[in-house]
Amino acid sequence: MAEDGGGGWFPPMDLFRSEPMHLVQLIIPIESVHSTISYLGDIGLIQFKDLNADKSPFQRTYASQIKRCGEMARKLRFFKDQMSKAGTTWSLKPNILADIHLDDVELRLGELEAELIEINTNNEKLQRSYNELTEYKLVLIKAGEFFKAAQNIATAKQREFSSNKLPAESLTIPLLKDDESENDLSKQVKLGFLTGLVPKEKAMAFERILFRATRGNVFLRQAPLEEPVVDPTSGQKVQKNVFAVFFSGERVKSKVVKISDAFGANRYPFAEDLAKQSQILKEVSGRISELKMTIHAGLLHQGTLLQKIGEQHEHWNQVVRKEKAIYHILNMLSIDVTKKCLVAEGWSPVYATKRIRHALRKAAIDSSSQVGSIFRVLHTKKLPPTFFRTNKFTESFQAIVDAYGVARYQEANPGVYTVVTFPFLFAVMFGDWGHGICLLLATLYLISKEKKFYGQKLGDIVEMTFGGRYVILLMSLFSIYTGLIYNEFFSVPFELFGPSAYACRDDSCRDATTIGSIKVRDTYPFGVDPIWHGTRSELPFLNSLKMKMSILIGVAQMNLGIILSFVNALYFRNSLNIWFQFIPQMIFLNGLFGYLSLLIIAKWYTGSKADLYHIMIYMFLSPTDDLGENQLFNNQKTIQIGLLLLSLIAVPWMLFPKPFILKSQHNLRHGDIDEYELLEDIDDSLHGEANVDSEGDHEFEFSEVFVHQLIHTIEFVLGAVSNTASYLRLWALRYNNVVILIIGIVVFIFATAGVLLVMETLSAFLHALRLHWVEFQNKFYGGNGHQFRPFSFQLLGNEDEST
Repeated sequence: MAEDGGGGWFPPMDLFRSEPMHLVQLIIPIESVHSTISYLGDIGLIQFKDLNADKSPFQRTYASQIKRCGEMARKLRFFKDQMSKAGTTWSLKPNILADIHLDDVELRLGELEAELIEINTNNEKLQRSYNELTEYKLVLIKAGEFFKAAQNIATAKQREFSSNKLPAESLTIPLLKDDESENDLSKQVKLGFLTGLVPKEKAMAFERILFRATRGNVFLRQAPLEEPVVDPTSGQKVQKNVFAVFFSGERVKSKVVKISDAFGANRYPFAEDLAKQSQILKEVSGRISELKMTIHAGLLHQGTLLQKIGEQHEHWNQVVRKEKAIYHILNMLSIDVTKKCLVAEGWSPVYATKRIRHALRKAAIDSSSQVGSIFRVLHTKKLPPTFFRTNKFTESFQAIVDAYGVARYQEANPGVYTVVTFPFLFAVMFGDWGHGICLLLATLYLISKEKKFYGQKLGDIVEMTFGGRYVILLMSLFSIYTGLIYNEFFSVPFELFGPSAYACRDDSCRDATTIGSIKVRDTYPFGVDPIWHGTRSELPFLNSLKMKMSILIGVAQMNLGIILSFVNALYFRNSLNIWFQFIPQMIFLNGLFGYLSLLIIAKWYTGSKADLYHIMIYMFLSPTDDLGENQLFNNQKTIQIGLLLLSLIAVPWMLFPKPFILKSQHNLRHGDIDEYELLEDIDDSLHGEANVDSEGDHEFEFSEVFVHQLIHTIEFVLGAVSNTASYLRLWALRYNNVVILIIGIVVFIFATAGVLLVMETLSAFLHALRLHWVEFQNKFYGGNGHQFRPFSFQLLGNEDEST
């Protein structure tokens, strides 16, 4: 849990150990129980235990109230969906309103839901009618064109017959004539017809099915619409064709109707008479105008209602979520046999006792309870949850540690050291003060927009970056520092601290790839001399420097981890871990790699040409051989033999004594502690045993303990080598990109932003994470605790309100 801690940036002094916790018991009168839980949720300092774990959710006392809150949450989600569809904005922050009772919220939400559903139903009906009339209008227009075209053909033929002086009775031309009576114009056939719209993608299949089903005894005319229309049934925009089907007989009509329905065609009535068509079209157009105005008025009414809902939506949402959380906690309490009080148990920090007592008194007064709540402290051998008080600066560093595992209660917290070591190890790999400045500017932007971005949904990547803004801030500052040491600005060296300590002996050395420089002044004041960049000696010099620096940093951090294991053992009074873990581990690690670090420093100090690889290899293969020119100091061979023997002794020292001593202690152990022991005084809990191993009641298995110790020993011995090798990646991940400058400024910008500032940042970040989790924390950090998760209204997130 993160606590602002007064708004300060720097970690509190007690961050090294988790807050002292105790198990408390509350006996609350039934009339003040709701107010009590509400006030405790406001301060957020108690993690309640479920005393009804054997009951299902439906068997608990307040199941109906939770169901009631769930129904109100469903209505609020319905309102939110409606506001999203209508494009209505709503306040994300609750308005400062007077406290409202849950019954009033339930009544108001019910009224608003009924009103909104009625408005939606009316709007849907009106919109459906509008869409149907719109389609009907298009049918009248397009189908009317069919009949006008047929009439024009008939008129033309009439003129033709008149010019040929045909009989008058032959001048009446039907819209469609029978094939057999083609030469007998006097024999006319009365045809029926249907008009409507069919989806464009189904038009061809519609025509084929009609032809096959009627054996060609229909005549079909189709015309595509220029714009898609809203289908009255689905409410979606669809490309459609207007069709007119001419047929003869009722049986054919029945087939046409069934086929059109099967293809999702919408059929509309149509008058063959042109005058009547014009009248119907005029009526439909008028009706469309009326519906358009009515729909607009309905949408305005809906928008006004949704706007009112949006103003109080977040306030109602918080009330409902708060009440549901309260009843959820009440379901975790046990009812006393008298049914006049409820009993609660939970973990709380010791420092919160005064605030909890104050909340209990306030709840009793506000609820007019004649009896106050009782606060008691229980002693238990169960392991308490872990709670660190953090602020906005230290919270992200603590999250890095917690991602590996939550600290065991009162275990040394590596988060204190992570504040410095994590950004530093990142900077050792990332070091370039040009890239560091880019990273710093991006971080300062996030920090400057802190109030604006806080609590908003920014997307997974941006939200993660914003949450770690203070980690990135230190990473960028350390990167600028190490970049100045490496003398690299986008991989280009600068003489920031004065001219180089070397000068050309003659003109031949002016070429950067030649040698011939001589030392003309003291060592370069700060960082790497810029003359090394671009020379033939650059890689051998810088690789040797950075590789040795990586070993020194790695051995120092691993020693810190082992020392912290000693601090843990000392705090928990575990002498076994001091004598049979801390001491042999220190001997083994420093007898080998600590000695290597000493050799590196000695070689730098003396300027010797000794081969450190040769020294370390033959320290194991031929420890009695003379060192010759690889000797760095007097009695070096004797010291090496002594360190090698101590390192060999340290392995069985770690392996054998501890399991046998544990077995002996188990045989001598007798008596148990009751799970709960009432303390008469709250302060007495501070003097009790802070940490009792909950595994003490389990049957002791010597074989399991021995195998566990064997695995731990092998892991440390092999890990001492692999962990040191992992720190060499601090050197291996450094590389130059001068070649990018040759390609051009545009490519350079994209490569810098896309590759270096993203990929290299991610690569260095992940490896720094590994170095802390695996190489550092595994020396002392168990990470097998459980997080303190108090009941707090401030921590209420987006819950699943489906119940």
